[in-house]
Amino acid sequence: MSDQPFLPFALPDIGEAEIAEVVDTLRSGWVTTGPKTRRFEQDFAAWLGEPGLHAMAVNSATAGLHLALEALGIGPGDEVITTTHTFTATAEVVRYLGADVVMVDIDPATLCIDVDAVERAITPRTRAVIPVHYAGLAADMARLVPLARRHGLKIVEDAAHALPTTCDGHLIGTLDTDATVFSFYANKTITTGEGGMVVTRDEALAKRIQVMRLHGISRDAFDRFTATVPSWYYEIVAPGFKYNLTDIASALGIHQLKRAREFQARRQAIAATYGEALAGLPLITPPQPAAGELHSWHLYAVRLADAAAVTRDAFIEQLFAAGIGCSVHYIPLHLQPYWRDRYALKAADFPHSQHAYERLVSLPMYSRMTEADVARVAAAARRILGA
Repeated sequence: MSDQPFLPFALPDIGEAEIAEVVDTLRSGWVTTGPKTRRFEQDFAAWLGEPGLHAMAVNSATAGLHLALEALGIGPGDEVITTTHTFTATAEVVRYLGADVVMVDIDPATLCIDVDAVERAITPRTRAVIPVHYAGLAADMARLVPLARRHGLKIVEDAAHALPTTCDGHLIGTLDTDATVFSFYANKTITTGEGGMVVTRDEALAKRIQVMRLHGISRDAFDRFTATVPSWYYEIVAPGFKYNLTDIASALGIHQLKRAREFQARRQAIAATYGEALAGLPLITPPQPAAGELHSWHLYAVRLADAAAVTRDAFIEQLFAAGIGCSVHYIPLHLQPYWRDRYALKAADFPHSQHAYERLVSLPMYSRMTEADVARVAAAARRILGA
């Protein structure tokens, strides 16, 4: 093992402003969903910079995806198309609602959903599509949105990796889709520890999500407990869920959001350094965004070339032996027992995802990384790959 301190795969970047806001929340006595959450939602909608957006904080992106699909009326007998190359949350929310998941392959260049494969997968039962902006690079929404609209399909963007990411000059969250869901998990580009945000322009959709995220209660809990007249009465209008975000988490989010551009710039700089330092190795470095577009650089996922002298698994083992954390994004859903067995999926049906998976390694990527940290990772990679 290395005699150097372990370099983790990811670390949150928490500043004094976040800490002070959390302390203020604790002292306020309002620690569940309340004024800080409302402020975070308002700040988030304003940050995206377009009028008419509704932003609803939830306790995870998984919750947000579930709420969005439920509000769109997805249910038994329906099909929802998504990519096999994602975390299970993207697909499992479809099963929560009794609908079926139809998985398609990825574009081998971008590792995002293959729009041609989406078109081939559409049937009379298809109701929606969930594109994933893999690693923080926007999927091909310029082709996907009109395709979905031609077929009357709803679009819910899995933007867990994509803050801030742009597509055709527009921030993800402002496109012509039905809903966009962001993640604020601990390793994401901004974090609330656990948490997420659903964004939509559709007022009816927003109202349904607001009701369903807290037990189907007809009034917002914050409104009920802060009204100037007695407001104990409420009505349950639907069998809702317990998906609200706390003010403690939102206190973090308020200040993390202010730093989102700063974080993206640092991640972009790290990605550029990696690109230069890893040049000439038997690696495929991540695809770059189109000119003028923003990539959030949530992940820096490389692929070992066929000419590499070591396997992907050996590469990871040797990085860990050098005291460097890494991960794999993702073990595709077609290889996971539940999805494989339920839908009789075969690796041969998803050649691009399978090929990528067998070679993928996500290197450390977080805004607190120093230049020395990046150089250490690159030097270890060069040593392992014989360069």
